[in-house]
Amino acid sequence: MHPMINIAVKAARQAGKTILSALEHLETIQVSLKSRNDFVTEIDKIAEQEITEIILNAYPHHSILAEEGTEASGNQHLWIIDPLDGTTNFIHGFPHFAISIAVKYRDQIEHGVIYDPIRQDLFTATRGGGAKLNEKKIRVSPHKKLEGSLVGTGFPYAHPQQLKMYLKTFEELFPKVSGIRRCGSAALDLAYVAAGYLDGFWEFNLQPWDIAAGALMIKEAGGITSDLHGGENYIESGNIIAGNPKIHKEILESVQKALEE
Repeated sequence: MHPMINIAVKAARQAGKTILSALEHLETIQVSLKSRNDFVTEIDKIAEQEITEIILNAYPHHSILAEEGTEASGNQHLWIIDPLDGTTNFIHGFPHFAISIAVKYRDQIEHGVIYDPIRQDLFTATRGGGAKLNEKKIRVSPHKKLEGSLVGTGFPYAHPQQLKMYLKTFEELFPKVSGIRRCGSAALDLAYVAAGYLDGFWEFNLQPWDIAAGALMIKEAGGITSDLHGGENYIESGNIIAGNPKIHKEILESVQKALEE
């Protein structure tokens, strides 16, 4: 693996140990509200500190963009970090959350790691080098139609003013698929698209640390990610549609139709 992937894996595994240890005494963990339905725990902050320390120890001049506010600047390499994607799940002991780490160089995401400490699933990707799950190459689903497909999504829980817009897309897609899953961790959902567990995914108002690593994995696994216009502005806009080439096209067309109406 690329040296930066090795460092990201080391950091993710260390954070994973901290998170699993905390899971054993959830009742003692301090929880704060960042904004409506957007929680942060002391464990998010501790895990983020562990991750950034490992990264900056190896690459002291690199830049950091992390969900809980850790920043370091001065280099064209930018590490984009979510120390605990799925905090609400974690708070309730719902076993679906992950650590997400991506490395951006200039305008390109070069490396990505998503680690599920519960299942010990390690997703990795390097631009031009493919995507892997636990060291085995992965590919997006071969499913060719929305009919019979399983897709993931995320509700606009922090943006209730967009619920009507979201529900229009849900109503458009719901009758076309065999199932829709909302698991509560966009990073893991995107990794699942890369691995073929989900055929596609759509969500609005995500943050760069939710998207960066997973979007690279999907591309490296043969899939497509786009914004609502079919372009590449999903990290900046926070609106993402993903899937294998055929499923992505159908989801994109369905979402666009719903929003036009």
